[in-house]
Amino acid sequence: MLHNVSGSQLPRYLIAYRAEIHKFMAYITLRIIDGADRGAVYEGLETPVSIGREEGNTLQLKDDRVSRFHLKIQEDHNKIVLTDLESTNGTRVNGEDIHLRILRHGDMIQVGRSVIIYGSESQIAVRLAALRKQQEEKEGNLPDDDRTHGPNDHEGESSLEFELNWNAQQDDLQAAIYSLQPPELPERLSPAQAAQLAELMDYVHIRIRHLLVSVEVNERTENVVLEMREWQNLLDLQSRLAMLLRSIGEPE
Repeated sequence: MLHNVSGSQLPRYLIAYRAEIHKFMAYITLRIIDGADRGAVYEGLETPVSIGREEGNTLQLKDDRVSRFHLKIQEDHNKIVLTDLESTNGTRVNGEDIHLRILRHGDMIQVGRSVIIYGSESQIAVRLAALRKQQEEKEGNLPDDDRTHGPNDHEGESSLEFELNWNAQQDDLQAAIYSLQPPELPERLSPAQAAQLAELMDYVHIRIRHLLVSVEVNERTENVVLEMREWQNLLDLQSRLAMLLRSIGEPE
């Protein structure tokens, strides 16, 4: 059979055909940020990708609100398209119920209790960089020296840390922001300390979860609207984190 034949034994035309097919294959990254499988990262997934509760899916989720075969993500005409497979509880992208949707890097997919981010950090950074440059152009034709530049703008790339911290009202970003990295977890924690840290992280994670599911995304303007109640929720969370940081730095 064909799959039992080694590459060196295949006819040249078939080798060339496989090379052409491989060239046009789309590979995607999916990161699960909420649900039973949260924290899992799937990089370099070859499309088409199926997501569901049943074995045989590319991603099998441990979520009883996810259908056996819930959705499919595939490449079509250089676009990545998500299709809901008539699931029981439906699929949402950026808070909207959808049946068919073209995905963009950074989109948030909700299936059952699970929340999935589409795209790698570098892919999301590219999208944010494009939005940043559009905004700078709208504000006027600034000289090159007056524009904000990412660490690799000259190479057409930027870091996610830079883009997340970029502010359109600032022209003098500190160079230190380019090297911002998420902090590492403390080592050699006792079981009790590890449990306390996990409880704290869970608290923040749950509070932010409510923000994620409440936002409204304007696909035309690429703007996100947050309700006043959730805005106050965010301010309250920031206030509590500030108090926690103060108590750590200045213990009684």
